[in-house]
Amino acid sequence: MGGLGGLVDGNSRVYGIIADPIAQVRAPEAMNEIIAARKSHAVFVPFHVHADDLPVFVAGLKAWRNLPGFTLTVPHKEAARFQCDRVGPMATITGSVNVVRKSSDGAWEGETYDGLGFVSGLKSQAIDPAGACIYVQGAGGAASAIVAALAEAGAARIAVANRSQLRATTLIDRLETVYPGCCVIAGPSDLVAADIVINTTSVGLNVNDPLPIDASALHSRQIVAEVIMRPDTTALLDEAQARGCRIHQGIHMLSGQVREIANFLGI
Repeated sequence: MGGLGGLVDGNSRVYGIIADPIAQVRAPEAMNEIIAARKSHAVFVPFHVHADDLPVFVAGLKAWRNLPGFTLTVPHKEAARFQCDRVGPMATITGSVNVVRKSSDGAWEGETYDGLGFVSGLKSQAIDPAGACIYVQGAGGAASAIVAALAEAGAARIAVANRSQLRATTLIDRLETVYPGCCVIAGPSDLVAADIVINTTSVGLNVNDPLPIDASALHSRQIVAEVIMRPDTTALLDEAQARGCRIHQGIHMLSGQVREIANFLGI
């Protein structure tokens, strides 16, 4: 009775994902599979919303009585924090939100499962970040959640690189209060020394994008991971594989978090 393949009628609940661009997202397929498996009377759809339009769009969703919640991805995760009336512990640490639900009093409650889902995806592929030296490219919403979850999982050292060092410093300062001494600004040697290299940026979504990191520094003892889910294998992963690295695709992050998000939303 649930999902796009089942009955959608006047009693159906509507969930969705807000993104820009939207074509690359895989959450609708994954969530509708869960809806069907759980026989929930619901449907999960894509919402293509530009960054400037997010506040008015989210305000409108609060009036949508049969919409219990929604998810978000690039570029909305940090801005969505300010559209929430309350946020959970991970969202408080990271300053970003990727899922929002409507509470019984009508308030928006936000949380982020990006980091927890990413770590779950690593572990599902027998990759344990505990004790590892990790290089993270990016300091946005996804990076914040992933770095926090990696620190929680026991990573020994997390070096953060970003085009804007101020953003990286802000992220590290925020996490220092919870995970002291774990996160640092990436230096020239951190990419080479890393056990795990992670691209948390959207660079690689488009075929003509440059590589987000200097691939010449990669070597065969490393694991190189992506958060991008489409294409399945980005140019960075192709280059890493050619250099003998083990690669970890973005789809594992989705599979790692989708069930927890479904539970949070009450699907």
